[in-house]
Amino acid sequence: MKAVLKQLRQTQANPAVSVFVKTHRTHPDNEQDPIALKNQLKVVEDRVTEEYDKRTADAIMEKITEQTDELDHNYNLDVLAIFATESEAEVLRLPFTAKERVIIGNKFATRDLMRNLSEAVNYYVLAITSESARLLVGTNDVLVKEVVGSSPRQEHHDELPFPITNTTLPSGSKADRTGSSDDHSYLKEFMNRVDKSLQRIYNASPLPVILVGDSRTLGFYEQVCDNPSAILGKVDNLANLKDGNAQDIIDGVQELVEKQRQSRYETAKGDLEKARNEKMVRTDLQQIYRSAIEGNAVTLLVRQGHSVPATIDEQNATLLVADNARDEGVNDDAVAEIIELVDHHGGEVVFVPQDQMDEKEPIALITRY
Repeated sequence: MKAVLKQLRQTQANPAVSVFVKTHRTHPDNEQDPIALKNQLKVVEDRVTEEYDKRTADAIMEKITEQTDELDHNYNLDVLAIFATESEAEVLRLPFTAKERVIIGNKFATRDLMRNLSEAVNYYVLAITSESARLLVGTNDVLVKEVVGSSPRQEHHDELPFPITNTTLPSGSKADRTGSSDDHSYLKEFMNRVDKSLQRIYNASPLPVILVGDSRTLGFYEQVCDNPSAILGKVDNLANLKDGNAQDIIDGVQELVEKQRQSRYETAKGDLEKARNEKMVRTDLQQIYRSAIEGNAVTLLVRQGHSVPATIDEQNATLLVADNARDEGVNDDAVAEIIELVDHHGGEVVFVPQDQMDEKEPIALITRY
């Protein structure tokens, strides 16, 4: 997604058309998606016909039609996004919700992609039993991959590739071993080897770790873990960890993932109040734009879905809110322009859920000075 976002943001054209259509992942709900797409494309056609000459309008619609005529709606996700110029069009299926709309300007509307990236919680899931260990990589509620490797002599290695099998278990039934001092010793040894393997991967690519397993096994792991500060939390009520479906494990840790996302919002709002006391907050859109274009931006908080049409004069660093997004020279979404500026200058953008940010102050900027 980062590469796609970068490519889209580098495109400058007049017009650059962005279309967002709400879609459905499953049948029969997705049967209404072709109609929703047709309706939004009619909005596009009406606008480009009204705002541009016939040659430009025809070229835009031709490129969009080439990409959407044979679209298979059985593969839809939550939103269908279309980005089009006179020379090309691209269709993306997005796995997150976005407001249904058509935006026309000299740049593509990429704020929803930025929001998805900024809200993304990336993490490892270490699923451990007394007999095995698996390592998953997740982003939000999606399984990115399961870490898989092999070693013909893994029993002789302290650092093992995942998945890892406990080859040090003594003979006898699990019931006979449980609670014995030997069992404790063997389990600790295995947990130590698992941790060494995890730390090697963590050091190369640090992400918070969610532990999954029964409470007894997790207790042994926590005793030997070299980096407990990396542990985001633990889940001790999931089954089939050894060979169960990896996505099912990801689904089982979503409460912790959401808590991590909520903590980001709380941190950002706390920073906002602290900065407000230090007179380092801008809430007027013109002032925010000027600070953003000057690079005077630490964190921008935006209420999800907030957009404002405006005329923008980059040379004089001025922004004037417009009544009608269709008026000549009006940027459909000036907030998106501010978001890009903040991100370009190294600032952080936090998209706050609507129920957690006052609609009377839907955008606020923490400044550097």
